[in-house]
Amino acid sequence: MMSKKLIILGAGWLGNALARDAKSAGWQVEATRRAADSTAQISAFCVTDSKLHHTLTLDDAYWVCAIPPRMRQTDSNYLETLKQALETAKNMACRGFLLCSSTAVYGTEDGEFTELAALAERDTKRQQILQGAEEMVQNAGGKIVRLAGLVGPDREPGRFISGKHLSSSSFARVNMLHQQDAVNGLLCILDNWSDAAPIYNLCHPSHPTKQDYYHKHCTQHGSVPPTFGSDTKSERIISGSAVCQLGFEYQYEI
Repeated sequence: MMSKKLIILGAGWLGNALARDAKSAGWQVEATRRAADSTAQISAFCVTDSKLHHTLTLDDAYWVCAIPPRMRQTDSNYLETLKQALETAKNMACRGFLLCSSTAVYGTEDGEFTELAALAERDTKRQQILQGAEEMVQNAGGKIVRLAGLVGPDREPGRFISGKHLSSSSFARVNMLHQQDAVNGLLCILDNWSDAAPIYNLCHPSHPTKQDYYHKHCTQHGSVPPTFGSDTKSERIISGSAVCQLGFEYQYEI
């Protein structure tokens, strides 16, 4: 049996959890940050002035890009980093490349969004980056996972939303995903790579209103609930059911 190898670009909040569980499941893992850290078993992968520096060694591995496409000016080289990653993966005989994208790629309109839904217009920098990244990976033969809003360890909604004023409606539906379901979903796709579709949404099937959801978490956390910009009904629902055809099940409350 061929050994399972995995390269994870971006050993951050999600990437670290994925690396931990992949190792426990018997994968040989190399995870990266911008600078190597031998004590933490972290390799380097960094693009500066279009020049790539990396210390990766795993040939014939699956790759997961878990680098968040932030919109800060300092992260403006995200697409260049992804381009270099795809080229490096090809040179290292990559078995499959999986991009962690975002369900924000669908925009803000009401409706139910499956993987076949139309994407938002590219009239913002965020959409240009998200859709540009997805196209780049698809053109290289890779697959896409669109992640809903992530919660979990150190990301407690009752803390990070406390006292804020949200421009959205109190009756808008939440589209959230627990970190552990994200990790399990990614591993399920990797384990079933040849049968997996080109694109999957990962989003918990429960969609309470934002008012109910954040009030519950703020009550549990002992914090002040947020206020909202309106009380109009809003039904933007991300469907994350397609991945269940691979045998995946959502197990963690949002």
